[in-house]
Amino acid sequence: MKKLLSFVLVLAMLSLGVLTFASCSVKEKFVIATSPDFPPFEYLEGKKVVGIEVEIMQNICEKLGKKAVFKQIDFDSVLVGVAAGKFDCGMSGITVTDARKENTLFTDPYCLAAQAIVVKAGSSITCKADLAGKKVSVQTSTTAEDFCLENDYDVLAFQANNDAELALVNGNVDAWVIDDLTAAKMVKEYNEGKADDAKLVILSEAMTTEPYAFAFAFGNEELVKQINEIQKEMLEDGTIAAIFAKYDAPYTAPEAN
Repeated sequence: MKKLLSFVLVLAMLSLGVLTFASCSVKEKFVIATSPDFPPFEYLEGKKVVGIEVEIMQNICEKLGKKAVFKQIDFDSVLVGVAAGKFDCGMSGITVTDARKENTLFTDPYCLAAQAIVVKAGSSITCKADLAGKKVSVQTSTTAEDFCLENDYDVLAFQANNDAELALVNGNVDAWVIDDLTAAKMVKEYNEGKADDAKLVILSEAMTTEPYAFAFAFGNEELVKQINEIQKEMLEDGTIAAIFAKYDAPYTAPEAN
């Protein structure tokens, strides 16, 4: 009888241990809204979202003890959804601006980027000043669109960067304005195998220099503070720079806070 009771007790303890282990191993989901048409920061490989920001956020979530889950939506819905509390976080090469800070809580910037000007080979547009009176394609709700509208350019805005690029290729616009690293990757892919006079060209003069950060709804100040500390460690130990290098992307560190 004692042996039977001991056996039952052992089984009970083992079962409890398995249940405890299972409960500890299940991480809380951390849902991140993103528009995966922005290589090398986020893009699709098959059905999987990959890229620089994906790896940075996966690192952050690992240190928070959470499981990163990426939700694909249009770029112009990312900040709206985050502010409404539909997602835990938003990312898509999001530039921090004073206007956006009125409705959104941002982490410290993790890099600096620039807005690039893309034209067809042989274009008469050789610098920013040449865009006056020209038609320009952009992705909607981006700082590229804001800048072009502020400068009274004739703007044609698209939901997806691929469509903004296609507008230039098809001759519907004279130039395409997009973040520099994304321009470099997309233009390189487009130019493969094409004759020199059929290629796209990135102008040497950039439109602006901008800080990128991750977006949160107000009320998450403590979480953002914690993420800022993790991000600071990743900047100091070279993790973020190494992720950029993995994607063959030049890295410009943010200015010290």
